[in-house]
Amino acid sequence: MILLVFVCTYGAHAETGEAAWLHYAPVQDSRLYAALPGTVISLNDSVLAKSAARELLQGVSGMLRRELRVRTQKEIDASAFVIGTVTEVHRRFPDLPATEIADDAFYLKTLHHRGHTYIVIAGANERGILYGAFALLRRIAQQQSLANLDDKETPAAPIRWVDQWDNPDGSIERGYAGRSIFFDNGHVRSDLTRVSEYARLLASVGINGCNVNNVNAAADTLSTASLEELARIADAFRPWGVRMALSVNIASPQTIGHLDTFDPLDPRVEAWWKSKTDEVYRLIPDFAGFTVKADSEGQLGPSNYGRTPADAANTLARALKPHGGVVLYRAFVYNHHLDWRDPKADRARAAYDIFHPLDGEFEDNVVLQIKHGPIDFQAREPVSPLIGGLGRTNEAMEVQVTQEYTGQQRHLCFLVPMWKEVLDFHMYAEGSDLHAKPEGTPVKELIAGKSFHRPLGGMVGVANVGLDANWLAHPLAMANLYGFARLAWNPDLTPKIIAEEWTRLTFGNDPEVVKTITAMQLASWHIYESYTGPLGAGTMTDIIGVHYGPGIESSERNGWGQWHRADHDGIGMDRTVATGTGYIGQYHEPVAAMYESLATCPDALLLFMHHVPYTYRLHSGKTVIQHIYDSHYEGAEAAANLIPQWQTLKGRMDDERYEDVLNRLTYQAGHAIVWRDAISEWFLKTSGIPDDKGRAGHHPNRVEAESMQLKGYAPVDVTPWETASGGKAVICELAEPCSASFAFSGKPGRYQISAQYFDTNNGAAGFRLLINGKQMDAWTADDSLPSPKMNGHTSTRHTTSDVALQAGDTIQIEGLPDHGDKAGLDYVEIDPE
Repeated sequence: MILLVFVCTYGAHAETGEAAWLHYAPVQDSRLYAALPGTVISLNDSVLAKSAARELLQGVSGMLRRELRVRTQKEIDASAFVIGTVTEVHRRFPDLPATEIADDAFYLKTLHHRGHTYIVIAGANERGILYGAFALLRRIAQQQSLANLDDKETPAAPIRWVDQWDNPDGSIERGYAGRSIFFDNGHVRSDLTRVSEYARLLASVGINGCNVNNVNAAADTLSTASLEELARIADAFRPWGVRMALSVNIASPQTIGHLDTFDPLDPRVEAWWKSKTDEVYRLIPDFAGFTVKADSEGQLGPSNYGRTPADAANTLARALKPHGGVVLYRAFVYNHHLDWRDPKADRARAAYDIFHPLDGEFEDNVVLQIKHGPIDFQAREPVSPLIGGLGRTNEAMEVQVTQEYTGQQRHLCFLVPMWKEVLDFHMYAEGSDLHAKPEGTPVKELIAGKSFHRPLGGMVGVANVGLDANWLAHPLAMANLYGFARLAWNPDLTPKIIAEEWTRLTFGNDPEVVKTITAMQLASWHIYESYTGPLGAGTMTDIIGVHYGPGIESSERNGWGQWHRADHDGIGMDRTVATGTGYIGQYHEPVAAMYESLATCPDALLLFMHHVPYTYRLHSGKTVIQHIYDSHYEGAEAAANLIPQWQTLKGRMDDERYEDVLNRLTYQAGHAIVWRDAISEWFLKTSGIPDDKGRAGHHPNRVEAESMQLKGYAPVDVTPWETASGGKAVICELAEPCSASFAFSGKPGRYQISAQYFDTNNGAAGFRLLINGKQMDAWTADDSLPSPKMNGHTSTRHTTSDVALQAGDTIQIEGLPDHGDKAGLDYVEIDPE
């Protein structure tokens, strides 16, 4: 009897990016799969097995244009796809060798039995069945043969979660792809179709948990009314094996329970957490657990009562333990009111100083969630020493998929190479006594959760997908979510393998597409780093604003502790044991010795570990200041070169995604110039040392707006000064167009004219380019850049190509304000075509 025929139309809308890597586009050579069975037999009737069967039908329908049938498990007398648990499969095929596999693992095998061919998907549990089905479809999408299939996959660690920093009002803290898929206007959304689609994406790459709300948790998250709504999200997750978790406010016993305290050692508080947790599990039987951010950035915590993080975490853990739940307690705890005048003050020390003394005091269902670096998701940080400083405490490494400090999904920045470097970094620590192993201990082993003292562990990725059709806004940014999940499942995968795999699944198997996109992705992190923060100095981003554009001094002279200590004489934080903050002493040998010595400290982290003069020579032979100039000019050039690479793919994919990415790369190339100029000119002014190549401070093809003939426009200072050329721009305060014009004095020829303007988010000003009064181009400043002010967040470039110019021609930029957008203009640059 035929139970189900399922035909899916996801592929019809793939050009929006909504299908992501589950594109299921027709493969180029379906003959490779001509002998595949036409039937699916499920030996398991769980909801997850049903999802696996539906996915097989859907994937084969899309990629091979064939309809599979699902039949009852009794009818196993013909070739078929057979899905079930290992036990169920062996019961049907007793001749198969006995196989024991860990939770969530699976094996795939082509089996020839009694004259029939079976493609077997056997999971250690129901989730393993589902993961195996997706893995099989992944092979078909990449046109890999299934003829002699015999693969087994086991996840590296039990915790493979994503965090969503979504708020009840529908906003997302550090979300760059639209509003929340979970919440709106204080409630869970009525339509959770998008949530189910997200869970499907997560399941396809082995993610088994999702924390759906902001770590800065709303006060009423655990109220009964809220939990009843949240249970609907868990229902949408359940068919895909994704367990829902919640961020909770440690003060909830007081704010919700109306106790006069939230002291974690008060018996009344402990009783409240037990009762509330029991209520959670009555509504959500497969609830995963709690995430806690406490005593950090204004959040209340156990320190209010003189208690430790272990006291707080254990109270929650004891309430969760009978239900199988876990506590992920974030180690992102630090004082954000540090005295910047104190040369020994160091935010980077905080996590180790607070949590290392507590090693072994946590319940066995508590996991410390530790950011991969000691500061805050910078483009370059060392590995957090806390990861190597715990021998008897579960730990999970937290990384950031949403690109808070790495371009906010407006800039291409593939983060998998950075995460892979962290996972492979040797901490030289193992076991409860933390004695160093001569061969080293990579991070990926320390977070695996496979030792007696540390049964839990894994990775957590802050994803923050939104309602944008592409989930993460930039179509190429989805490679970060995919790559995080693949590394959480198997940290031995290389960035190149992951990038190629994602490209094939998302854009197809065209060799030129795969080669080009893979190369662009693999180069992008170093490109971004090179035109933003140099030599591990930490963020040059505006940290007291939106963490996007340049704001070099924003991290100095405040309590946030993200200092780089740049002044007239030098730059960098002295974190040595000998003369600095002592941070380096938190590492085991030989790592500590490597960082302590200038002779062995890697250039890439020099300024994180040491304060040096600008004339200090790197291992490369360059001085620090010349490296700053060179890297920023080379980085901006490399960003521009991404555009012609992408243009070679025109016609090799759908027009929608091609144009979307092209526009984003064009914007990135312009913003890289903003970064280049801001940092180069700030360090030129601060150090007084010129660029050996004469670039910084010299722009022979540039005409400043304030020096043009102005009609209606008026010069203004821009703050910070380095985010505008010459520190000034012009704005139009009129209700009618203003203009800025000048006479071209170059040689006759064809040129490209670039207008650097400010696209503030409080209006949509209009611009026109005119030559001798004739309009050559027009555009609108209608992007949603993250500031209402003229600064490095909103500085934008528009280029008009192939313009014929003669000496004496009048070049005019006309700006029409709109609401708060004053049509700000910085400069015009004229370059030979």
